Amino acid sequence: MYDLSNSPLIAGYRAKTPGSAALSKQALDLMPSGVASESRFIEPHPIYIKHAEGPRKWDVDDNCYVDYWGGHGSLMLGHRHPKVMQAVHEQLDHGTHYGSCHELEVRWSELVKQLIPSAELVRFTSSGTEATLLAARLARAFTGKQKLIRFAEHYHGWSDLMMAREKEALRGVVSGIGDDVLVAKDDDLDSVVRLLDQHKDVAAIIIEPIGANTGLRPLRGAFIGALRKLTKERGVLLIFDEVVTAFRVAPGGAQEHFKIMPDLTSLAKILCGGLPGGAIAGRKDVMELLSGKATKASGKGAVPHQGTFNANPVSAAAGVATLDIIATTDACERANRYGETIRRRLNEMFEEEKVPWAVYGAFSKFQIFHNAAKIEFKPTKFDPFDYPADTVKNDRTSSAIHKMRIGMLIHGVDLTGGGSGSFISATHTDVEMDDTVEGLRKTVHMLRQEGEI
Repeated sequence: MYDLSNSPLIAGYRAKTPGSAALSKQALDLMPSGVASESRFIEPHPIYIKHAEGPRKWDVDDNCYVDYWGGHGSLMLGHRHPKVMQAVHEQLDHGTHYGSCHELEVRWSELVKQLIPSAELVRFTSSGTEATLLAARLARAFTGKQKLIRFAEHYHGWSDLMMAREKEALRGVVSGIGDDVLVAKDDDLDSVVRLLDQHKDVAAIIIEPIGANTGLRPLRGAFIGALRKLTKERGVLLIFDEVVTAFRVAPGGAQEHFKIMPDLTSLAKILCGGLPGGAIAGRKDVMELLSGKATKASGKGAVPHQGTFNANPVSAAAGVATLDIIATTDACERANRYGETIRRRLNEMFEEEKVPWAVYGAFSKFQIFHNAAKIEFKPTKFDPFDYPADTVKNDRTSSAIHKMRIGMLIHGVDLTGGGSGSFISATHTDVEMDDTVEGLRKTVHMLRQEGEI
């Protein structure tokens, strides 16, 4: 680990955020690492937010930030969209949790089915992790097979099954659960074919359809099409993890963009308009395995699935309001245009400043490549597909990356964990773009003074 004690940049951050520092000190005695989610941890301390609006948020020290966390990607419409807030307030007046069916869950299901091309039936869950776990359970029950193929570095929640990696021991994960999880190489159909040839009991393949960690390690669209063809030929279900990409890449997610129909799709984040929740959607014949009524005639039991907060009315209210706006406006297109423009402008800035870094990505997301291998390229011409995935992947233990994120906070921009990525909302405007470009330019100057560039 690098030493931050003598860094003027870190000292500047401490001076700007004394209120956050005090809260962090208190939290360290109450929560592991002092945080509710490990992805929010940062040295010397995280920022503590007190309110937010549109594409911005303000901390307890009254510092304003252009926000690229976007509620971990769930706030496609920005913070506190008036129609979403109105829907939530109205629902609060009626109740928070009925433990019964309600009208909003019907409308919510209708909107999912309207927007997601492969959604014939929908079952709500309490999170994206639960949705992907239920998708795997359904696939095993439907096919009568046990194994799951996933791709290296793709994230599908934190359950034991989805965290299992090939030849990697994760503390606390059930021993042997990885035996039923096979790991294929990104963008390599031959590796998938080899696994299918070696293992005849593969129930499903699960994938983030635009690449690992929402495109941090991108995938070619042609690969997704070839994977769909292969799974149909082999009688294997294809699961799209669209927890992040649904209602973001396009109103109908990556499957709408690529015009490729998976068998099952896991959903969360934007689905619930910034509140907790998730869902699994897909083919009727697969989804009906969740129905005791539908499975009774066959003499087979239904796939078990319960959940205290499934289709919670408050989450449903936010979800219905959000999806209705997604369905009837150009929100996804606006965010995608912003993404295209800011990627170009940041690369132009890197060229002007002679920084050997690059920005890449697709749709309403950008990634900053810090080029630890010292590859020579022109930032405005950088293409991540020209290099091995391990080369493009950033070293998150790098002091330069850490200091870059802190520098951006000093200059009023909050990038996602590791300081290299973003979630863009439909509320980000040219003003936020200008602030981001200039904030990164000033941060580059600070990093040069610290000897990091």
